[in-house]
Amino acid sequence: MDQRAELSEFLRSRRARLKPEDVGLPEFGRHRRVPGLRREELAQLAGVSVAYYTRLEQGNGRNVSGEVLDAIARALRLTDAERDHLTHLAKPTYKKKRRASVTRPQTVRPALRLLLDAMDGVPAYLLGRRLDIIGWNRMARALLGDFAALEPQERNMAWQVFLAPNARDLYVDWEAKATEVVSVLRMYAGCSADDPQLSALVGELSVKSPEFRALWAAHTVQDKGHGVKRLRHPLVGELTLAYETLKVPDDHDLHLVAYTAEPGSRSADALGLLANWGVDEVADAR
Repeated sequence: MDQRAELSEFLRSRRARLKPEDVGLPEFGRHRRVPGLRREELAQLAGVSVAYYTRLEQGNGRNVSGEVLDAIARALRLTDAERDHLTHLAKPTYKKKRRASVTRPQTVRPALRLLLDAMDGVPAYLLGRRLDIIGWNRMARALLGDFAALEPQERNMAWQVFLAPNARDLYVDWEAKATEVVSVLRMYAGCSADDPQLSALVGELSVKSPEFRALWAAHTVQDKGHGVKRLRHPLVGELTLAYETLKVPDDHDLHLVAYTAEPGSRSADALGLLANWGVDEVADAR
């Protein structure tokens, strides 16, 4: 992926979403030739020259300082995740070692696999680079699908959300899930633009899914986090589950995602039913 183009498009997209009144600037006239703020207005807010900001928006972030990036991030009203993304795009820190590491298959330590299996009543799985699903427990298979039966390229959360036939049935708010997945994948892309497997994944999804193509062009970014998901399971019906994302200490590209239900709730009873059924029975019902 072209790092300069990514930087340019990201800054343009963030500038386009702001209006003069959003940042306390007067709006002269109703007809503006560009959506959002003009470059001159953004430069004024950030306290830099128009020429300097223009070079940055054209993808030339090689000599930009951290202080200037912070000023531009404040002017653009960036979130913490967007600010980190801007820094990765403008001042990439990866070296040849990083580029080589993203091409090597990720492995799961035996102790992590034991931990997943020990979480018997909790659906849990491991997300690696590019949102690859590289580990899971029995409950995750019962809730989300039989990952073991998938082709290797299909064991990816973005692939599952946009190309798997049952994704829109599984996620009650599919649009929110789709936006979240693309935003997290964008965050990864900012750190790993030289990942050839990422480029191949984005290319496949862009060709096969117009929804992915539109969301990818929006340049939204966010980090993995926590929240609530509503799922619709073919055997136990609708569940409302909280999820947490935990970073694995010795691999910053590896995260454990776990789902829990409110004790005594209908969703907790539904998870209990899934725990009592075998994975093969659940798979047959899908």
